[in-house]
Amino acid sequence: MSDEPRKFAIEEVEDVAAPRRAFVEDAVEEMPSETAAQKLERKRDYLEGFLAEKPQGLAAGEPGGAIYEGVIAALRDIFDPEIPVNIYDLGLIYGVDVGEDGHVAVTMTLTTPHCPVAESMPGEVELRVSAVPGVRDAEVNLVWDPPWDPQKMSDEAKLELGML
Repeated sequence: MSDEPRKFAIEEVEDVAAPRRAFVEDAVEEMPSETAAQKLERKRDYLEGFLAEKPQGLAAGEPGGAIYEGVIAALRDIFDPEIPVNIYDLGLIYGVDVGEDGHVAVTMTLTTPHCPVAESMPGEVELRVSAVPGVRDAEVNLVWDPPWDPQKMSDEAKLELGML
């Protein structure tokens, strides 16, 4: 590097013209041969393909895997007899663990210890989960800590019960 000081040229101006405003119509060129219905169909095809895409490289027991999602679907088919919401969206399921050997452990609670289905609900959960393809056996662990509260419900359940 040289020891000479750097020199900058300074130019003073009175006025600068504002840049031209951009409009969407200027930037997007419509395809003249594509109708609105064709454009909608093209977007729909893209969206359906996107939504149908499954995660790659998942084990069957991981969230998103076939067995895990089958267990969740089975749990969503079980409804609380007093509340018209399934036990999964109600927040009664605290955990689903799927082992590599097909053993499934479901940790769940009930709305209260005095729930009228306290004796039958764990058995029904075990029966339904055992029927999922790929499940060797199911175990249901009924816990009371942490206790269930309405904040554990999904937004869908809250909407169904008029809480949103």
